[in-house]
Amino acid sequence: MNNITKKQLIAIASIILIGVLLSILILGIDKTKSEADEQVEESHADAKAQIAQGDDHRELSDETKQTQDSGGGAALHEGEFVALTDQQIAETGISIQTAGAAHIKTLTTLPGEIRFNEDKTSHVVPRLAGVVEHVSANLGQQVKKGQVIAVIASTALSEQRSELLSAQKRLELARNTFAREKHLWEAKISAEQDYLQAQQAMREMEIAVQNAQQKLIALGASPTVSANTGALNRYEIRAPFDGMVVEKHIALGEAVKEDTSIFTISDLSTVWADIIVSANDLNLVRVGAKVSIKATALESTASGTVSYVGSLMGEQTRTATARVTLDNPDMVWRPGLFITVDLIAKETEVSVAVSADTIQTINDKPAIFIRVPGGFIAQPVTTGLSDGKVTEIMAGLKPGTEYAVNGSFLLKSEQGKGASDED
Repeated sequence: MNNITKKQLIAIASIILIGVLLSILILGIDKTKSEADEQVEESHADAKAQIAQGDDHRELSDETKQTQDSGGGAALHEGEFVALTDQQIAETGISIQTAGAAHIKTLTTLPGEIRFNEDKTSHVVPRLAGVVEHVSANLGQQVKKGQVIAVIASTALSEQRSELLSAQKRLELARNTFAREKHLWEAKISAEQDYLQAQQAMREMEIAVQNAQQKLIALGASPTVSANTGALNRYEIRAPFDGMVVEKHIALGEAVKEDTSIFTISDLSTVWADIIVSANDLNLVRVGAKVSIKATALESTASGTVSYVGSLMGEQTRTATARVTLDNPDMVWRPGLFITVDLIAKETEVSVAVSADTIQTINDKPAIFIRVPGGFIAQPVTTGLSDGKVTEIMAGLKPGTEYAVNGSFLLKSEQGKGASDED
């Protein structure tokens, strides 16, 4: 040890210093590497988050792509997602329904017209010629059964009543004669033959009186008259039933014939809806079929049942007539009013259907706003059968999918605003 020279000591010290420097350098490199590893791990975490978000968007894209592959429509653009919270949905009044199976009725529309119910319409005639003395019913007036609506002075009626009065007088005489002959026969004063002849005469007079009374009843005149009334020619015309005077052809002082239609009275509580049926639609119209009736000039609708289908075709029109009897308590359905009649032509069961009001047009394609987390998204669809209330969805929507009903137009407006902002 004592033999170590100064130069050797310097060399040993240099080696030790170099070793220390190398150790410090190696430790610095390891620390830098650790920091780099942490940055790499953070980058991996961010990438995983972006991948997760991309998967969410990819699910919507896949659903849209599936819709496109099935004929659902054009690809959706950005901004067609409408973000709404549950509170906002409640405040805007948007209701949610679920797509599912439905029963769709295919309708056929036929023209028609409202007419009088001929079973409750009467054309009043005098039945006797005469001169009008009084008219108490006016056009459009409601009359009751048995109400006097006009009075006619008729010589024919005077003759009929005179015949009745004469028969009544002869009957009275025949009864007195019969009573006297019966008393004499019972007292053994007169022969039985006289008694029987008086009885026969009385029976004949009774028949004559009944005959005269029936003639007056057939004319609508009172069968009981008195010679002291001085009005043997007064003929009162009465309403046959409750109804409205819809036609009037009579005036004071006018001479009318026995077959002249002076009034038309109709009970408008029911009317007929006559349907014009072409040859192509005859197989669709059946007695008992349910129909929906709409007035072309009014906002009035009614439902009814076909009660009659004509068996003949019109020579000029080449159409047949079907009929529905409608209740008309408020006098809304007026004779002469043109109508359209919706008849069920076919009933079809579909697997997926939505409310017809919810379908909107986006990118010139039908679309439905379906419920997704955080709001709604416009989903292109392919529509099929529709009855005006429910529409079949042939592609683009699965059963059980929730969609917006009322308020879908509002969603379309919001979607349009979003698309404009992004542009």
